[in-house]
Amino acid sequence: MTTSGTTTFDLDVDELITEAYERCGLQARAGYDIKTARRSLNLMFLDWASRGLNLWTIEQRTLALTAGVYEYNLPLDTVNVLEAVIRSNVNGVQTDITLNRFSRAEWLHTPVKISTQSRPAQFYVQRTITPQVYFYPNPDDSVAYTFVYYAIKRIQDAGAYTNTTDINFRFLPCLASGLAYYIAMKRAPERMTMLKQIYEEDFLRAAQEDRDIASVYLVPDRTMA
Repeated sequence: MTTSGTTTFDLDVDELITEAYERCGLQARAGYDIKTARRSLNLMFLDWASRGLNLWTIEQRTLALTAGVYEYNLPLDTVNVLEAVIRSNVNGVQTDITLNRFSRAEWLHTPVKISTQSRPAQFYVQRTITPQVYFYPNPDDSVAYTFVYYAIKRIQDAGAYTNTTDINFRFLPCLASGLAYYIAMKRAPERMTMLKQIYEEDFLRAAQEDRDIASVYLVPDRTMA
């Protein structure tokens, strides 16, 4: 039996739009049909950022800290920070120490934010249009500190019709069914309920598989009477 020998199947934006319109029982004939479908595709990417964790959007990033500076801007495509360490390198020995995350209220009620200088132990992420991170204590100048963190980044825009999308292949069926549902809301309302159900099932199946697989150890608390 002869097989293709390849595992590179993908769809560019134009092919995705064609597939989605066909699922609606329609054809994309005019330029506006394609334009509105691409807009829906970008809106769906934004919705996915709010639905939960997409592993392929996680990226390890670093930020060099400056002594006496406790407030820094993060890249604009940062959705959130998952976990972080403070890294130092002394005499060729690299040390990573876990940072605890402040809540907004905890950061607000920290009485002395600026004058207290030491190795940062906690951080607060302000999720504004330009995301920012704040550190406590304020970094001192004893060593060079680096903030090493895993960021959830935004899915890239669809862009040109000849582009492929910035998603993992596991979500490609979900992407096609989701775009069909979005188009149905505007062009084929009679199919909207059916396509929404298919979309949600496809997304749930992909999301359940898209998880970190690691051993979990549960230790009973024997200190309680």
